[in-house]
Amino acid sequence: MTVCYHHRQGRLTPDYICEKDCVQKSEPVCQRIPGAGIDEEVGRLLVGSVTPLALEVALNVQSEIQTRLAEADRLRQQQVERAQYEADRARVRYMRVDPNHRLVADTLEAQWNEKLRALTEVKEECEKQQRLDSTQLSEEQKAKILALASEFPKLWQDAKTADRDRKRMARLLLEDVTLRREQQEINVQVRFKGGATRELRLPFPKAAWALRKTKPEIIGEIDRLLADHTEGEIAQILNEQGWRSSGGAAFTFSIVNHLRWTYKIKTRYQRLRERGLLTAREVAQIIGGVASSVKYWRHLGVLSGVRYSEKEEYLYPSPTPDLIQEIRRRRGLRGKKSDENKHSSPSSPLGAV
Repeated sequence: MTVCYHHRQGRLTPDYICEKDCVQKSEPVCQRIPGAGIDEEVGRLLVGSVTPLALEVALNVQSEIQTRLAEADRLRQQQVERAQYEADRARVRYMRVDPNHRLVADTLEAQWNEKLRALTEVKEECEKQQRLDSTQLSEEQKAKILALASEFPKLWQDAKTADRDRKRMARLLLEDVTLRREQQEINVQVRFKGGATRELRLPFPKAAWALRKTKPEIIGEIDRLLADHTEGEIAQILNEQGWRSSGGAAFTFSIVNHLRWTYKIKTRYQRLRERGLLTAREVAQIIGGVASSVKYWRHLGVLSGVRYSEKEEYLYPSPTPDLIQEIRRRRGLRGKKSDENKHSSPSSPLGAV
């Protein structure tokens, strides 16, 4: 598979593409797997693998391997000694033969040469294996390896560490990673240096529209808050609770209103009407007068209203008989006072003539 990088949210994000058939046969791409989630999981696997316990076990295994290699080297040395012994015996037999017996001498000389070739081959093989097995860790090197348990996770998770450096570290630990796309998940087979394997099963990454979808708990919170708050107030409450929109922005009236409309949530007006609250016109018909007079009585504190929008629009509980009498009484007093002011005239400062 090849790697294709894209700029997403200010950083490079890989996609893994199998395009062999596309290049060779002009057929569609075999599979395309978004790699952001895969890289994160493999990174967690590496960090979890480089632990003090894992490194100590690896060092113990290395020590056991060195012990077995030493035993194998001892057996190879015995083979060299046996070959040397056979070659020496063949030389002695050849040296003791009567020169006049040319046929016997030639046979013994051929046997001696054969033993010498066998000795040379055994020695070369022994020296080759000794060079391959000669790598042993000193105590200082073991201490440095154990120190990786604390240094590697810090370096890997450091935001200043470049992706290029993380790749280099991964190559030191991993032999290869095999991806296979299945119906609902991605099968990731990780092979470490040394042969150890791990298998990860990851959910297939969500589509872009699904990533931008608002969380269900936010929609439920908006539905609950609409019983007692306007959409602007709800936006402020959500921001105070630490919620953010699917795009990562703070909530506003427009966002809350759009979500309410998208998810077919009842408006605050509908909820209040279902609870029996009345419009200003309906209240005016009950108490007598026009709709603007209802606003007047609300400002005086005689009528109580419930705001249902950001435009200072109100609905009102149905006025009780006592409240209607109070409004009529005040209206009568106000009318009487207005009449008195209309018929009264200012007194002359000079008095009556």
